[in-house]
Amino acid sequence: MAFDFDAAVTAPFRMQPGLRRLAAGARQLTPLAPGSRHQREKLAVLSAFWPQALCTVPGFDAAPALAALYAHAALEHPEAWACDGRLAVARRLGTAVGDDGEVLQLQAGHFGLGDEVARCLLALPPEWRQPGLASLAFAEDFAIVDGHTGTIPWLAVALPSHWAPEEKLGRHFSEVHGPVADNTLLLKATAGLLRLATGADRWERFVWNVSDHPRLHAHPARVDPQRWQHTSPALAWWRTERQTFIPLPAQAQAVFTIHVEVQPLAAALHTPQRAAALHDAIASMSPAVLAYRNLAGVREPLLAWLAQRAAQHTAAA
Repeated sequence: MAFDFDAAVTAPFRMQPGLRRLAAGARQLTPLAPGSRHQREKLAVLSAFWPQALCTVPGFDAAPALAALYAHAALEHPEAWACDGRLAVARRLGTAVGDDGEVLQLQAGHFGLGDEVARCLLALPPEWRQPGLASLAFAEDFAIVDGHTGTIPWLAVALPSHWAPEEKLGRHFSEVHGPVADNTLLLKATAGLLRLATGADRWERFVWNVSDHPRLHAHPARVDPQRWQHTSPALAWWRTERQTFIPLPAQAQAVFTIHVEVQPLAAALHTPQRAAALHDAIASMSPAVLAYRNLAGVREPLLAWLAQRAAQHTAAA
């Protein structure tokens, strides 16, 4: 798990940027094994709903940021990715895409019929095939942040956490965070966050929630609006994100990476300290934050279950 529980789960809970500088040598991308959970869900989304996952402002030139992303991927994971400026190769997937959108099946795939990745890419517009390959080769979703305009002009997000990528396209960072509950700290920090994200240093932050939704893909159009109707706290899910920035200082841009993970909440809380920390964080949330995170209706049973779990862990120890 890329998520840092101890750094992210604190009380009192506050909606804030929470950026920290990446440690030396820390990696920002996670190669996917063929047929992995992330890859299967991304294949399904890019095959059926790609216009909602792959979005760009008309006329925006994503080439410099994508070149930086591809070069970073090759530097971090040469066993999984290569790009010479023309041809992008996902080595574990046996698939390559040229800068003209030509899809090449280099070898048979290791799951399904063996050509799932290539068939998915061929159904995309040519200009989206290289970004689509990168999306299927790595666990992370990607967005480009433009420091000049403060907007998000390009997204490749197949696994959103209860938000619609197509609705965030081209909007200012302050607008993107506008609907977030208790967002005062976030909005005040927007200008500084943009300067840091598009500067020379690399940063990461962590986001979490308790959810009744088990899939990685949580676009609001494909999530049951009647939430928590069939899921008790004992069967809830722990949804986390590790977010990082790959900067392009010369362009005042950054590639924003989002690594989503979902696991059973009970499995994530394997120590009494974790159960107690999550209890205290949720107990300190304002009514607005609880409503925004869809926890208002389940707050009391969730807190009771967390307190019981912390006590059981302590007794067992």
